[in-house]
Amino acid sequence: MRDKRFVAEHRGGPLKKEQHEQLMKWAGACAEHVLPLFGNKIDKRLKNAIAVAKEWAKGKITVGEARKAAIASHAAARESSNPITIAVARAVGHAVATAHMADHSLGASLYALKAVKNAGKSINAERKWQNEQLPSEIKKLVLTARNTKEQVFKLK
Repeated sequence: MRDKRFVAEHRGGPLKKEQHEQLMKWAGACAEHVLPLFGNKIDKRLKNAIAVAKEWAKGKITVGEARKAAIASHAAARESSNPITIAVARAVGHAVATAHMADHSLGASLYALKAVKNAGKSINAERKWQNEQLPSEIKKLVLTARNTKEQVFKLK
């Protein structure tokens, strides 16, 4: 069930356009932060999706273009058998999918944490880094929503 706090104003929800853009920037930062975990040869679909996310946040890319980039990122995840690269690709896919549905930003964060966990690195350090990137206007929204979802991702 979707968290109604993440529904955009133009769809009848409380989320302002600026907040949606902040969520996209934050989600993109979360995904980009773990991109090096993908390995030496980062899939070009993931690099493209990160670029598309940045352009959408600037108002230069349509939601349709962002969705295509998200689908391509998730295809990269399905083509892998490595749990680290799968989680990184899913983080990127969710980041760019934030254009379509703002709550996908949580998926970017959670899959980034999962990638870090799968790589044997500190989830707490990554969570702290993610939290430090949050603009104050969306911090409470994100932290309360992510806290609930972390249990589903077995990150607690």
